[in-house]
Amino acid sequence: MKWTAFRIKTVTEAEDILISTLYDIGLEGAQIEDKVPLTAADKERMFVDILPDTAEDDGIAYVTFFVETDEDGLLLLSGEKTTKQELLSRIEQEMDDLRGFMELGEGTISLSETEDIDWINNWKQYFHQFYIDDLLVIPSWEAVRPGDRDKKVLHIDPGTAFGTGMHETTQLCIRQIRKYMTNETALLDVGTGSGILGIIALMYGAKRVTGTDIDPCAEQAVSENLSANGIDASRFELLIGNLITDEKLRECVGDEQYDIVTANILADVLVPLTPVITRHIKPGGYYITSGIINENHKEQDVRDAMLAAGLEIVEVTYQGEWVSVTGRRK
Repeated sequence: MKWTAFRIKTVTEAEDILISTLYDIGLEGAQIEDKVPLTAADKERMFVDILPDTAEDDGIAYVTFFVETDEDGLLLLSGEKTTKQELLSRIEQEMDDLRGFMELGEGTISLSETEDIDWINNWKQYFHQFYIDDLLVIPSWEAVRPGDRDKKVLHIDPGTAFGTGMHETTQLCIRQIRKYMTNETALLDVGTGSGILGIIALMYGAKRVTGTDIDPCAEQAVSENLSANGIDASRFELLIGNLITDEKLRECVGDEQYDIVTANILADVLVPLTPVITRHIKPGGYYITSGIINENHKEQDVRDAMLAAGLEIVEVTYQGEWVSVTGRRK
């Protein structure tokens, strides 16, 4: 499948109204390129491993729309065929109308063609091997360098599930797991994603891991990552569902079964999760949380939830703009 890209040079203040206006003529799924710094709320909402690098904001933005192109060169817009020139003229007319009441900047439009876009795999160009302290993390498409062959190596591919280990919150959790686990540790990882936290625990000697996730994509990701690291799949039980709302899932997970529970999720999920999760922790067991951005009282919200659930807070650690709060069941 081919696509025609209409790339409009504008200003950041005009992004939203321009997208809304052109949506009305059938253009959907805009790609925005600008240098506006991400806010704390943006970063918390994105919660991805690889955040984009941005230079100083210059007020310029590029808004790109991709339109499916038929074999005869015609564009498919809202189920109807049109030519590139016809659509270009409609975009230019809409922009001329907008200029009557707002600044659009340069407003130039460039056209280009592209083959089918592999949105799922395009991120791989940004993910390369790296260290988390003494642990070397390598994706499947890279090889261990000769000088690193004596290192402990984690082979990880997140697929469409969260978790490469690059995100600060994941690294905060990894350090806490290694600090508190033993060879007898049973670990529950809520929101396991790629399985990275559980797999690392098993690599460092944990006895068994149970992971839960609301996304069925985690099943394939966890299976492939266990295999890539030579770990017996019977040591990692994966359950799909929402632990907050699903009583049957909570029964499957089991009461007072875990020495460590990890939850690398957003603070807004940690708050309702915490009173639910307490039943699964053994007395004296640890509850390691992250995904908490260090702004807007998020850390305090999680602390309060832990205390209200009867947990004691034993440690709070920070990396970049993110926080990990570790509690302990008395």
